[in-house]
Amino acid sequence: MKHLQVVIGIIRRSDNNIFLAQRAADSSMANMWEFPGGKIEPGETPKQALTRELQEETGIEVVSAQAWDRVEHIYDDLMLTLHFFMVDKWHGEPWGREGQPSRWVAQRDLQADEFPPANADIVARLLAEATA
Repeated sequence: MKHLQVVIGIIRRSDNNIFLAQRAADSSMANMWEFPGGKIEPGETPKQALTRELQEETGIEVVSAQAWDRVEHIYDDLMLTLHFFMVDKWHGEPWGREGQPSRWVAQRDLQADEFPPANADIVARLLAEATA
């Protein structure tokens, strides 16, 4: 079984809105919403991969990001290790730099069924935090 290490940035403004991007129509889990990120390349630390991926996908320069959670998820043919970072400071305004639709959503309004299954626990945690 293939095993991928993936880094994911939860880009959250001070008003608790979170930046989301939509997966391409021709990709796995097409049209679902996701937190931006991507594969960790050989020789990269998760934080280095986060900085690179968010620059490539959203055009921002990460200033401050903290490791937030790590999730293992197994699909039929793939094992994922997802390294989540809370990104709370950056330069620039994030946008869908690769042509993907994007939007800001209030943390309390996140909906787990709009995300890939591997994100379910993270979305639940963010919702619980927003309503605490």
